[in-house]
Amino acid sequence: MPIKTQIWTVGVQPAPLRPAQLASEQLLEEMIVAAPALLSDDWMLIGRQESTNHGGRIDLLAMAPDASLVLVELKRNRTPREVVAQALDYASWVEHLAAEDIAAIYQRFKPTGDLAADFRARFGQPLNVEELNQSHQIVIVAAELDASSERIVAYLNERDIAINVLCFQVFHLGEQPLISRTWLVDPIDAPQLTGTSKPGAPSEPWNGEYYCSFGHSSARSWSDARELGFICGGGGTWYSNSLKMLSPGDRVWVNVPQQGYVGVAKVTGYASPAAEFFVAYQGREIPVLELAQGGSYHREFINDPERCEYFVAVEWLYSLPLEQAVKEVGLFGNQNTICRPTTPKWRWTVERLKERFGVD
Repeated sequence: MPIKTQIWTVGVQPAPLRPAQLASEQLLEEMIVAAPALLSDDWMLIGRQESTNHGGRIDLLAMAPDASLVLVELKRNRTPREVVAQALDYASWVEHLAAEDIAAIYQRFKPTGDLAADFRARFGQPLNVEELNQSHQIVIVAAELDASSERIVAYLNERDIAINVLCFQVFHLGEQPLISRTWLVDPIDAPQLTGTSKPGAPSEPWNGEYYCSFGHSSARSWSDARELGFICGGGGTWYSNSLKMLSPGDRVWVNVPQQGYVGVAKVTGYASPAAEFFVAYQGREIPVLELAQGGSYHREFINDPERCEYFVAVEWLYSLPLEQAVKEVGLFGNQNTICRPTTPKWRWTVERLKERFGVD
């Protein structure tokens, strides 16, 4: 059903806030550029009003922590159906952008910036050129969505086209305008960007094996994870939401970026926020943050469901200390905390790791 938000005051006599409209969609674009978190806390803006060779202009272009691109189109007085068609046309151009094209786009957006340095500063990890623009997604920004457009977006999602709609609605609280944000499809339920292949590259059905990127750093410790039996991610929904893909019985292969593969595990629980995750220790259930002292685990966000650390309990089938991590040329790598790769490179990686780890 089409998205519609209503906001009420809290009190003995609740009252609905009066709906309003922004003066222009240009204002919304300027607000997003000034405060990108309006769009998402998980993305870095890299382009604005970028001309394509199809004769159009992309409203906004962003980058996710795995170096995939996010094409953002504002409705701008077009019917939602027209916006969907236009966004798909622009996506066919974005798909073929090379590393040097993306660097040039960022230079035009931020003349004094450096894409690699700013990416590291924003996400706390180096920009891997090989992973740049390995996948992309489309986000349509609109004040409302008609039923026909919703059906089109749902149809594309069912066929693994990564497209979503973000609806902004404005209300008045007295003289103060407020803006609300609602996703058509919860990002965790949207088609997953696995970052596995460029256009024309081979793909195959998922082999049933999950990949995990474990961000060993001051925020989390591989030694803790290995000793206490967990994998984790946090600091933002991009890092934690994909953990919710895992269910008991799944098998996951763990890679520490820049270090190598350190283990394979059977999942024994579901993703839980740090405040609700307990570890069996000496016959007792102990809060994980009392035992895991090798990292901060975003303790400062423990009461924030979007930014706190999330944990998944696992049983290690095989694990290695960090200094013995398996790192070979050709092994699959990706910055997603959890993903389901569909590239032949992933199948080859799993077979190679089975040999190295002695796992069936």
